Order: sequence, then structure tokens, then C-alpha cells
Amino acid sequence: MNNKTPWKKASRWLIGALLLAGAAALVYAVYRPRPLVVEVASVRIGTFEQAIEEDGRLRPKQRYVITAPTQAALLRPKLKVGDAVRAGDVVALLEPVVPPMIDARTRTVLQQRVGSFDAARRAVAAQVQQAQTALAQTTLEAERATRLAQDNFISASARDQAVLAHQAAQQALTAAQAERGRADFALAEARAALARAEPANHAQAATAQATNSQQPNSGQPSSGQATGVWALKSPVDGQVLKLHQDSAVTVMAGQPLLDIGDTSVVEAVIEVLSGEVHQIQPGAAVQLSLGSSAAPMAGRVTRIEPVAFTKVSALGIEEQRVNVIVDLAQSNPEAQRLGDGFRVDARITLFSQADALLVPTAALVRDGAQWRVFVVEAGRARVKAVQLNDRNADAACLKEGLRNGETVVLYPGSMITDGQSVRLRDGPVRSN
Repeated sequence: MNNKTPWKKASRWLIGALLLAGAAALVYAVYRPRPLVVEVASVRIGTFEQAIEEDGRLRPKQRYVITAPTQAALLRPKLKVGDAVRAGDVVALLEPVVPPMIDARTRTVLQQRVGSFDAARRAVAAQVQQAQTALAQTTLEAERATRLAQDNFISASARDQAVLAHQAAQQALTAAQAERGRADFALAEARAALARAEPANHAQAATAQATNSQQPNSGQPSSGQATGVWALKSPVDGQVLKLHQDSAVTVMAGQPLLDIGDTSVVEAVIEVLSGEVHQIQPGAAVQLSLGSSAAPMAGRVTRIEPVAFTKVSALGIEEQRVNVIVDLAQSNPEAQRLGDGFRVDARITLFSQADALLVPTAALVRDGAQWRVFVVEAGRARVKAVQLNDRNADAACLKEGLRNGETVVLYPGSMITDGQSVRLRDGPVRSN
């Protein structure tokens, strides 16, 4: 009985030790530090660019706005937007404007005015007859006085008086004929004003009467109204870009009718913030794109307009912007697919450096006035200070602190520390 007691005590101690070891192993397995899963990228040699990215629109370099030269009635256009035209082609037809309708009171006034001018014309015609009679009488007296003076029956002064009286009668007839012409014109004007108010048969009768009342070789215009059509022609080869009027309508002098331009020769207008435009220089390289799936088009900054304008952003903020004009390369094969007002995404290059040591901007961590990154070495994250030359939204150009090919942690956050055990996220290492 005494021999079994020590063995029982030893077995109890062994079992307790095993239980303690198992519990310790379980606690270590549960609470031991695990490697932090991180996303990484490689430091590389490449071209660093500082650029401004904005959107803009395309427009033809030369736009021609066809306007109405005078008030007229525009005939319904036959052209549509996109139709090709050549220089000299008729693009719009204008007709004289039809006079407005006249109310009964105004018609009565015009009728009385016609009667008044007709009476005045008859009075002037009587004066012409009177002047012709006076001229005939003075002509006979001048001829008689000339014969008598040759036979010395009257004095030379009497003959001169007769001749001067004949000349005065001639001038009086000329003045009476001119007055008759003025009266004819005034009567024709009054009848023309009344023509729109009268029914068709009355207007034709008034026109015929006015025509019959005119004297031959009097120089008076015809009372009939001109009905010619004025044809407006295209000044250049191009396409119809816009129809300001697509139906028959009365237009005023200077009113736009249609726009014509050549969409194969376009330029881009990029709206840049006034606070950033001072960084752009004429001649700067520009990449233009019509969308994510479209190939980029090369261009150059040709002009920076010196006037800013206010534009409200999508967030409702007023911004001062400046138009930057970009000329597209002439050899661009995409030019045939472009059009007026197309939206483009523009990337204007401000600065470019080849063979620069690049690190992703997402790997940078601010440390006071300095920058640092976490480099992965032997499964652990090691902090390193770096110095930057410049940076953009995607990458930073390094002056010193890293070597080409080193692996850096992206988006390190606040949980990672120097010496932290890390494990790379599944997938290849990004080269950025």
C-alpha cells in the first residue's frame, strides 16, 4: 500500500503539467501576433509628369454665321444640320416682307389722300397747259419782234424784251412739268399705300389707273411691287453646324439664320481654374480623349485667353476659369469623327522628367515636414525616410531614400508600425 502512493502522486503531477502545457499552447495559438495583410507596389524608374486634367469641348477653327442682311421673309430651309455645302451654294432664300393689313379707318384716310393727290395732279396738269400756252404766245412775239427789229421798225431793246419773255416762259413750262412729275410720284405713292387695303380687283384697277396717268418718258417708277427672291450663298466649303431657323418666318436685319464650318479642322477649348492657368505655357503638350475607350489624341496649347469667367461647379461653388485653346495634330486619324461641341478629357503636361525614380503616392506617409514609407524586408515592414523632388496624384519623384525595385506598402494607415510582421495580399506586386 505504501509502494503505490508515490506513483499516484507522480501521475497526478504529470497530468497537470500536460494540461498546463496544452492550455499555454492554446493561448499562444489564439493570441499570438499574426502578420498584417498589406498591398504593396514596387519602386521603379520611369517618366514623371506634372499635369492638369480638365474637361473641355471641341469647336471648328473657323465658324461662319449667315445672317439676314435686311428684314425679310425667310423661306423654309431645305438644308439640315450636317449637310455638306460648298462655297457659292445657296443656303437661304429671302423674300420681301408682305405689308401689314390696314384697318377701315386707315383705309379711309388713305383713300382721301389718294383723292387729294389726284386733285393736286390735275391742278398741276392745268398749270402745265397754261405754261405751254404762254410759251407759244411768247414764241410768236419773239419771232415777230426779231423780224421787225431787222427792218428797223422797233428798237433793239424791244426785241430783247420779247426774247427774254420767251425764255422766261420756257423756264416756267419746265418748272410746271417738274411739278407735274412730283404730283405724279405723290399720287403713285398714295395709291401704293392703299393697294394692300383694297380688294384684289380694286387694287388692280388702281394700279392700271396709276399706270395710265403716267406720261411717256417721265422717269417714274412702276407702281407694281418687286417680288424677287434674295439668295444667300455659303462663303466657304463646310457643313451646316446649326439652323437658327428651321421654318418659314419673318427675320430682322442681322438675325442669325445658320452656322457653317469645317469639322475636319477643329480645336479644343479647355476650361482651367484661374489659379492654375499660370503654370501652363503656350506649346505645352496635351493629350485629348473622347472617352475611356477612345484612343488619345495629341495636341499643343496655342493660346491662353486673358479673360476669366465665372462658372458654377457641380457642387454649387462659383469658380473663375480661363479658356485654354489647344490645336490638334493635323495627322490625327480621329479628326474625321469629331464634331462641334464634342466633350473631351484633356491632360495638359506642365513638367516632364525622364528616368526618374518613382514611388506610388499611396505609399507616402506624412511625418511632420518630412515624408516616410514602409519597405517590406524579410516579411517585416521597415520605415524609411524619403526626400521628394515633386509629386502628382499617382506618383512621386524621389530625390533619395529608396532604390529601384524595392517593395513599399500601399495605404499603410495607422495600424502598421516599424518592424511589423506583414503578409502580401494575394496577387502580383503592383509596379504602378
